[in-house]
Amino acid sequence: MNLVFFDIECASVHKTIAKICAFGYVVCDEQFNIIKKEDILINPKGGFHLTDRRGEKGLELPYDYAEFKKHPPFPAVYSFIKELLEDKNNLVFGHAILNDVKYLDLETRRFHLPSFNFRFLDSQIMYMTHVNDFSRQFGLEYITENLNVVFTPHRAADDAYATMKIVEELCRIRGVGPLDLAADLGIKLGKIRDHNIVKPTSSAFEKHVKDREAAREMRSRNRTKFYIYLSRRKRKKGGRLYGEVFTFSRNLEDDVDQSIPLVGAIYEEGGVYSQKLNDCTIYVCDDDDGTVRTKNARQLGDMRIITPAELKEMFN
Repeated sequence: MNLVFFDIECASVHKTIAKICAFGYVVCDEQFNIIKKEDILINPKGGFHLTDRRGEKGLELPYDYAEFKKHPPFPAVYSFIKELLEDKNNLVFGHAILNDVKYLDLETRRFHLPSFNFRFLDSQIMYMTHVNDFSRQFGLEYITENLNVVFTPHRAADDAYATMKIVEELCRIRGVGPLDLAADLGIKLGKIRDHNIVKPTSSAFEKHVKDREAAREMRSRNRTKFYIYLSRRKRKKGGRLYGEVFTFSRNLEDDVDQSIPLVGAIYEEGGVYSQKLNDCTIYVCDDDDGTVRTKNARQLGDMRIITPAELKEMFN
């Protein structure tokens, strides 16, 4: 079986259209010996409107844009790409491949072509599962930085080559071949058929998503519990904290086993609690808290910032 790594660049991408301008691929054997590496340029039949991941302009492709107009449009290369990706003797990989599969599907819709039908693996999901870190999206440049892989970012064939080197390195580290790597990582292949796309995933990633949702639900319940308790507190005249207005970090609010007793003690001593930073005189957070509310509190600079431990000392 051969391994096929591919990457796509687009002249522009919108919700219902993706104008592909380059299809790069690398074909190699199971020992990662390269059989063929090629960059296929495609006339996107439209202008270039390039943005970065945040939707801002600034992304530049390492091509002469005028060169694309000399090449045929997508329908002329569709059959070749389809045969390459659907060959049962090829195992298909990409990095953040779900986007590229969607681009292919959008082009078939734009030119009224039959849907692609193949299964695929994602080196990004593989790497995230390997390092057990699903907190961010790891790009090619980040992963290959320590692998001494030299390539030109956003040149499709080079991106495909970098994807191959990532998979090769994962195989080396885990001591398995490319055909066993997915099983070793608990990876589930993605697939496209009849314009229906199923994204690739892993057992570890699915557990991460489940745990994240459970944590989100717990935070929501705790936040509701905290503010219900807060709504029932009444200001007291006098006390050591009379005149002081407290605000907690989000993390502290959500820790109801700690935040509710602290708020109760604040009101018992004559203080009050407010969600508004501008009303706050004492802000309470852990030293390493990096939430947005805490960052805003530090920038304001016109309030006292203490830790929960320091707050407890005030009650003694």
